[in-house]
Amino acid sequence: MRIRHRGFEPVVDESAYVAPNATLVGQVRVGPRARVMYGAVLDAEDGAIEVGECSIICENAVLRGGVSLGDHVFVGPRATLLGCRVERCAYLATGVTILQEAEIGAGGVVAIGAAVHARSRLGREEFLAPYMVRVGDEAFAPGDPGLPEAIKALGFARVAFGVDAEWADRIRRYERIAEVRSAQFAAHAGDEVLP
Repeated sequence: MRIRHRGFEPVVDESAYVAPNATLVGQVRVGPRARVMYGAVLDAEDGAIEVGECSIICENAVLRGGVSLGDHVFVGPRATLLGCRVERCAYLATGVTILQEAEIGAGGVVAIGAAVHARSRLGREEFLAPYMVRVGDEAFAPGDPGLPEAIKALGFARVAFGVDAEWADRIRRYERIAEVRSAQFAAHAGDEVLP
């Protein structure tokens, strides 16, 4: 399904393949020989999504906001990419998460279930092991007691949603985040499904 959003409609190179139940919303460009598989959602929102040549986006992956994929990037099933940049020949395995303003260098590998947090970077040909969380330049194992403090230092709510709220005041922070996302998603009320 292709949807016009905020006056932009997806552009798909004639040599690319987009599965019939994949959804492309707004300013999305799918490059030559790229493949967008079943159930994938590419929603540009108020940014743009660029899918490079011969890049593969597998089943049920979600790309949202300003996402840039270089050429020959593999995005595994159920991956989530939000407002990030992925350089050429990177491999993002099943169930990975790459958050706002994160960067994956050329040939970088994010293994099964791993995450690269906001404003973090995985270098050229660097490997992030399964289920690890990259915050800044450091990788944390799930449950590492230093992980919450590292995320706090990033100011994630500010980066992702423009929300400044005390770390310990989760109710107020998440209330404000929901308000921001509700307003952003309201822009979809004017979307138009294209023939």
